[in-house]
Amino acid sequence: MIVFDGRGVLLDVEGTTSSISFVYDVLFEHAKRNVAAFLAARSADPDVRAAALGLARSLGLPDDVLTADASLSQLALGAIDLMNRDVKDTALKSLQGMIWRGGYESGEIVAHVFDDVPPAIAGWADSGLDVRIYSSGSIEAQKLFFAHTAAGDLTPHLRGHYDTTTGPKREAASYAAIAADMGLDPRRILFVSDVGAELDAARTAGMATALAVRPGNREPGGVFDHEAVQSFAEIVT
Repeated sequence: MIVFDGRGVLLDVEGTTSSISFVYDVLFEHAKRNVAAFLAARSADPDVRAAALGLARSLGLPDDVLTADASLSQLALGAIDLMNRDVKDTALKSLQGMIWRGGYESGEIVAHVFDDVPPAIAGWADSGLDVRIYSSGSIEAQKLFFAHTAAGDLTPHLRGHYDTTTGPKREAASYAAIAADMGLDPRRILFVSDVGAELDAARTAGMATALAVRPGNREPGGVFDHEAVQSFAEIVT
């Protein structure tokens, strides 16, 4: 059990609020199935175009990759390869979020959250805590995720979202920037994640930390010891 007397809670998603299997077996598979058709149908959309061009540069492809079907197929295959290798590419994450929107809105995708997550987030928010999300998934993807969970729309309980546009999740400067944006001293923020290197970075920036131990999670790794919780109900505020 962790007793936390701060004012902010910052949460990871994959392996913390939701199972790793949902992310890989549902979200990633949906994106891989639909990326080619999505690019072909939406490449003229400014947001899609910006993400696609960013992805093309990450893959070493020319900027004119959006002008021919064969090139679009090459871009889609590159995106699938990055997903298979779980590369945290910002442009790819943006593109994934746009693809997932259709899945959420059609009802094909319903976000998985662990049973303890909805009451904990609601309780923290109701008590005045500033609850926010920091994930490698894009901010759009995060908002879609928490708006379409099996427990309903959780977004009213969340005050903010951060992704890799703030900075890498394994660098202390990212957590310092988040604390500054929240207007809180880092020590007044509890960061919860299943990845030791992320928790190490948050601890280095001065945040309190908790290691999420969920079914199917990998070994956390990392350098520092972080108190473990199997349920958000073990976090007392």
